[in-house]
Amino acid sequence: MAWTGPTETPVSARIATLTPSLQPSERRVVDTIAADLAAAVECTAQELANRVGVGRASVIRTAKSLGYDGFPQMRVALARELSFLPSRSDDDNSVGLLRGTIEKFGHSLPRLTEALTEEAVTDFVAALHEARRVVIVAAGLSAPLGLDAAMRLSSAGRPAEFLQDSLAQQIAAGSLEPDSVCLVISGSGATKDSLAAASTARAAGAKVLVMTSFARAPLVALADAVMVIPPVSESFPDELLHTSRAALALVIESLVQVLLVYRGDRGREAREAALSLVEKRLKA
Repeated sequence: MAWTGPTETPVSARIATLTPSLQPSERRVVDTIAADLAAAVECTAQELANRVGVGRASVIRTAKSLGYDGFPQMRVALARELSFLPSRSDDDNSVGLLRGTIEKFGHSLPRLTEALTEEAVTDFVAALHEARRVVIVAAGLSAPLGLDAAMRLSSAGRPAEFLQDSLAQQIAAGSLEPDSVCLVISGSGATKDSLAAASTARAAGAKVLVMTSFARAPLVALADAVMVIPPVSESFPDELLHTSRAALALVIESLVQVLLVYRGDRGREAREAALSLVEKRLKA
């Protein structure tokens, strides 16, 4: 018997309703899930199968019996259900929640550079330094990062262009030449507009630099140089619910500092000029 009720019914409720009618291997799967929803949502289908002691096919069959197209869809439903459970924090006031979020991010900081190599960072910085022209592409949740990167690069004496409109970004990318760079910033690495702009830049002969959170993202295949910055989320539900770009923002800021050092006297002169302008503005 498979689920035929409302699509919004939580996983735990479906389990409670259908367990008696499930096959023995499926009952073992749902018993494991029901015992610890938080642990189950962090598992792949194979990992859950190993935990239960059944084959991967049993896990997939269970997901379908519960009314989902497959295990990935059930996993998202589990994450949604968990997001509505009451907080278990001992400090649920506003400051406590704020502190907890920041501390969680702080704990993730050491892993932000774990996927980077000296060659990848050097190639990235050298390309930015040598490019005659830099166009930045960033859409969706990554769009604010595009503006931030353009401002920081410009203050380092490396002028960069960022247009808010995604079509305008693609048009600008298509106007690049072989001695130019298209810098694509995308947390998911799969945003349709960013992929289109990257492809357009490649077709124009420009070098494509990609900053993303996932090593196997579609954008990676279009890149001449890649910096992979792992997401700060510690769990699958966190990544779905928050899709933070804080890690990318921090790395962009740090990358500009590396660029300043790489540019030597030109970098120092650019920084001094920027600081002088700020000083004049403050005196006005």
